[in-house]
Amino acid sequence: MRRGTIPAIAAVAALACAAPIAGQTYAGGGGTQPALAGFGGALAITQGDLLVGEGRNQARSGLVYVYRKGAGGWAEAAKIAAPGATNGDGFGSALALDGATLVVGATLQNEQKGAAYVFRREANGAYTHVAQLVATDGAAGDNFGASVAVDGDYALVGAPAHGSGAGAVYVFQRAGNAWTQQAKLVPSGGAAGEGFGVAVAIEGSRALIGAPGRNDRAGVVLVFTRSSTGQWTQSGQISPNGLQRNDQFGSSIALVEGTAYVSAPSYAQGAGAVWALRQNDDSEWRPTGRFFPFAASGQASRFGAAIDVEGSQLFVGAPAGPGAVFVYAAGQDGEWNAAERMTAPDAGGGIGGAVAVDGDVAAAWAQSADYGAGNVVVFERTNGRWAQAAVLSSPDDRIASITGNEIRCGADGTAGGFDCQNVELVSFLNVSDLGGARGVRMNDVWGWVDAQNNREYVIAGRMDGTSFVDITDPENPRYLGNLPMTPGARAAAWRDMKVYKDHVFIVSDGAGEHGMQVFDLGRLRNLREPQIFEPDFLYRNINSAHNIVINEETGFAYIVGASGGGETCGGGLHMVNIQDPKNPTFAGCFADPQTGRAATGYSHDAQCVVYNGPDRDYAGREICLGANETALSIADVTDKNNPKAIARASYPNVGYSHQGWFDEEQRYFYMDDELDELQGLVPRTRTIIWDLSDLDDPQVVGEFLGTSPASDHNLYIRDNVMYQSNYQAGLRVIDISNPLEPREIGYFDTVPYGENTAGFGGSWSNYPFFPSGSIAVTSGAEGLFIVKKRDVRPVS
Repeated sequence: MRRGTIPAIAAVAALACAAPIAGQTYAGGGGTQPALAGFGGALAITQGDLLVGEGRNQARSGLVYVYRKGAGGWAEAAKIAAPGATNGDGFGSALALDGATLVVGATLQNEQKGAAYVFRREANGAYTHVAQLVATDGAAGDNFGASVAVDGDYALVGAPAHGSGAGAVYVFQRAGNAWTQQAKLVPSGGAAGEGFGVAVAIEGSRALIGAPGRNDRAGVVLVFTRSSTGQWTQSGQISPNGLQRNDQFGSSIALVEGTAYVSAPSYAQGAGAVWALRQNDDSEWRPTGRFFPFAASGQASRFGAAIDVEGSQLFVGAPAGPGAVFVYAAGQDGEWNAAERMTAPDAGGGIGGAVAVDGDVAAAWAQSADYGAGNVVVFERTNGRWAQAAVLSSPDDRIASITGNEIRCGADGTAGGFDCQNVELVSFLNVSDLGGARGVRMNDVWGWVDAQNNREYVIAGRMDGTSFVDITDPENPRYLGNLPMTPGARAAAWRDMKVYKDHVFIVSDGAGEHGMQVFDLGRLRNLREPQIFEPDFLYRNINSAHNIVINEETGFAYIVGASGGGETCGGGLHMVNIQDPKNPTFAGCFADPQTGRAATGYSHDAQCVVYNGPDRDYAGREICLGANETALSIADVTDKNNPKAIARASYPNVGYSHQGWFDEEQRYFYMDDELDELQGLVPRTRTIIWDLSDLDDPQVVGEFLGTSPASDHNLYIRDNVMYQSNYQAGLRVIDISNPLEPREIGYFDTVPYGENTAGFGGSWSNYPFFPSGSIAVTSGAEGLFIVKKRDVRPVS
């Protein structure tokens, strides 16, 4: 169906405000991850051309790929980009076709005001840009272009985030080659969060517009009609009986020969449903059929995430899990029958997030493929049956690695294309050059110095394993190899590692039965070629875990945020004796149930030290400071058989207590809150300053606000300088020689596109403890940066 089919992924964006915000955690926070390229998130087929949108790629501009079938099968024939394309412009987020007219949404352009572009398919198969469509009253964040539809000389463009998510749809009319805005459609009684415009469809003088957030997210479709004088008015609504809260009716719409096909992919706790409806003589829209997955798995399938109609067949995507496309055929009696279920087990999962059909060719988005990069499965019909014909992927585009020479931060405030101040770019390795496959992202990082030869090594986490890099010559880092995730575990966004006695200890969250890997770093000596490693030991007393903390003075590891089996310790401190690194043994648990979102003492991260601070009551004791989601937790773990809570304390406007680090004197503790910026609790990046001169009575004595609203993640302190990874804003270097008045003295922004807004993606962590002064910084979709701080005095 060329005139109004969109994937329901747009509904997710428009209704995000209705869902609780989760941090980059798993057991405690829910597990939000940054969107990836989304190759296949929008699909269309015309005259033998398969058009594939890739609207979420942030490393470059969005694209629409054109595929055609030749003697060798389906192959890329062309790419379409927006005129004046910019990185992360969202071009390709939505597609609509009618004859030779193609409309492409670009939701992220111009601070997410958005735009849409009209192209004409020429007789030779080329696509010529005809017009750019923008809203006359567009505002930042509107996501104009999230949905598009076209019929003849009229095009609809949805802006479901307009007006705090109330939404709007703009009507454009063609006269010759010019397109002008004719009307702005808004619903009567519209309210914030309804997402009017998530889905749009047009046929003749009738437009159907989904508002899946209305009525407590039960959803509705509003009907607009164009009069003979060109005026558009709301003429009705479609809301079948039986809809309930969170069904999200109106998430995807098709309108064909007067019949509306409307999905509610969250119907019946996510099983999903699709209605066929027609307008009767009294102008009411009555159901003529209702469709459910005919091979239900008993789990939520998101049936109706995308729909398309071709001839007498209805195609419905159900992308949960491996996913499928369900095909229904209309008989001569008008009854619909279950016809076929199209699957592609080898395509990467999530089949059916978007669907397009034309004649004997169908395409479906495999949205989970390659960790969210996405694939497209092409099906062809022969003798009435559909069969998989091809799996298409976009290139794994990465920012090119930079080695060979240090690049100083210039007078223009850049180094190698990255924004900076007083921080030099020594080298950069992209994810591919660190052993990462298509779609893989980086996460945590730590370092090791070989005492035998003083060589410096970076240990960098990926979604699917751990990379080892020799940075002794920091301008020419050498990738040494990969320690894959534990066999039987699953790739996950979270991996953490720490070092003790020339061994690295590695855990992963949301990874199933992963355990703690132990790897002897001495194996990295004298390597000439990159290797695939196996761990020296696998500790199985835990399955998944969010983080690992090591006190090198005592030889104990503290696994935190354990989940999914084994001894979880309530998500608190799972204590392990690692004094014999290849023979770790369980030593006990500690959790303070008065902290954590689930009141189990879940600890997201911690720092454990032999205390030598100003509170002499605890001199020489082993103390752990936990960032426990809702509060700071302080515990005495000297006696592993009898650990004791010392204190707990919270602070104003808690979003998610994430991580922190002592200053050199062990008096002040600096803590980051990962979600306060995203939840609008603070205007800019906030770091909490605790005075722990009395461990029994922790006091908040200040807050440091950064220079942007970027979300903060991991921070570490060395020589009165705090090195803070702030996701989209990269590494921030902060002088804390005056502990209560920190000053930013430099930065290196690892994300060379987009704005430094709250949210995820970008710099995950850093390691500033190398004797050489090299600083290792990981950035999710980008890779590993080696940078150095320029010696400067604090600046205002």
